[in-house]
Amino acid sequence: MATAAQWTQGARLRTLPAAIAPVLIGTAAAYELGSFRPVNAVLAALVALLLQIGVNYANDYSDGIRGTDEDRVGPLRLVGSGAAKPEHVKWAAFGAFGIAMLFGLALVIITQAWWLILVGLGCVLAAWGYTGGKNPYGYLGLGDVFVFVFFGLVATLGTTYTQAGQLSLPAVIGAIGTGLIADALLMANNVRDIPTDRKAGKKTLAVRLGDKHARESYVLMLALAILLVIVLAPARPWMLIVLLLIPASLMPSWLMISGRRRKSLIPVLKQTGLINLGYAALFSAGLVLSHGF
Repeated sequence: MATAAQWTQGARLRTLPAAIAPVLIGTAAAYELGSFRPVNAVLAALVALLLQIGVNYANDYSDGIRGTDEDRVGPLRLVGSGAAKPEHVKWAAFGAFGIAMLFGLALVIITQAWWLILVGLGCVLAAWGYTGGKNPYGYLGLGDVFVFVFFGLVATLGTTYTQAGQLSLPAVIGAIGTGLIADALLMANNVRDIPTDRKAGKKTLAVRLGDKHARESYVLMLALAILLVIVLAPARPWMLIVLLLIPASLMPSWLMISGRRRKSLIPVLKQTGLINLGYAALFSAGLVLSHGF
């Protein structure tokens, strides 16, 4: 039976910033629109966090039973290591999805936006279908697209809409930016796993691009996310504080380009998660400080 510490490892805490970042940005965009609703923001954050934990356990289960995680470089996987029974990990994933849907339903009731139920169901189906089912899209190189859509566009714009009832250009730019950084996080993970994924038939985008181009795409995604704020700077000059992230992005970018040992890429995951949080914090601060400028 897996220990509490192992279950915590299985939840992959380093990926959780990808769930919090879009909620922060979406809330700041709602504030700029004159409609900050803290209860709605907290509910959106709980939904995002639980969906992220759920998809992490779901991936652990699906990759584990396929044998993809039998020979890996990264952190512990519950099923692949034999620390937990596959069915227990599967039910942990379903439990996280179920609680996320309850918080999501509360948000729907508050906002009276009943169509969001379909969005929520789509999020759960996408979370499970990443590595689960007969034809998981994560094995076809489409995982990066879905991460960008759900952990970038849907999470950010959904947060803004459930508070302000409308969207804005900063919300869209922030959604694109945090979605790109979430993709960079996924790319860092998948570059590390290229040899084992290729052997297991898991054709991630990193596998399809090849080692060199996959590493370069990581740097490109971080650069685009950070530099996109220049679009907002003419009307919101404080948005330029996001450029302070450039120095923090140099070390993980260097490790991605030059680190040939797979283990050397493990710290990049944590660093990219922190960059995502930093991006969300600075982007949100820029919006708030520019409000009424």
